[in-house]
Parts: sequence; structure tokens; C-alpha cells
Amino acid sequence: MITLVANMQAKPGKEKELEAALQTVFPKVQQEEGTVAYALHRSKTNAGKFFFYEKYQDQQALDHHGSTPYLKELFSTISGLLLEKPEIKLYEEVAAISR
Repeated sequence: MITLVANMQAKPGKEKELEAALQTVFPKVQQEEGTVAYALHRSKTNAGKFFFYEKYQDQQALDHHGSTPYLKELFSTISGLLLEKPEIKLYEEVAAISR
């Protein structure tokens, strides 16, 4: 399993617009074969700070997700809403509890 985490900070006044844009891809991502988890979180202390937790079956599934037209469109849409470039990191799962 491959886990991707991404942190994003909205420009001041663009918090709701960024959140709405990020949510638009969920119906499409839900259809992806190798996507195991895809969750968007909003900071409880900073309404403009967002955190994605994504889990993929393997590198092929992650590569597919990253190459989809709707993800490319999303990044184009949100570029003007972000204070800075998203911080994206990849992890390899070592242990987990799933329910």
C-alpha cells in the first residue's frame, strides 16, 4: 500500500472556494479501481488549512490517479486559490488497523 498525504493552505478569503473545489473530484475518485482511501480534512484551528489522506493499492493505482483529466483540471482550478504550492509526501504502509 502507498499512502499520500498533502497539506494545502488557502489564500485568505478563498477557504470555502478551495474546499468546494477539492470536493468536486470525490465522485470520480470513488470510481478508481486501486484507490483504497481518499479523505479530505479541514484544520480545526485554521479554516484555510486542508489535509488529504489518500491510500492506493500500489504504484500503478497512484500513477493512474495522478494522470486523470479530472485531477489535472482540479490542480488548474485550485492554483489561484492556494497561498503556496501543496506539500505532498508519499509513505509506504508498515502496519495498520482497518475496520
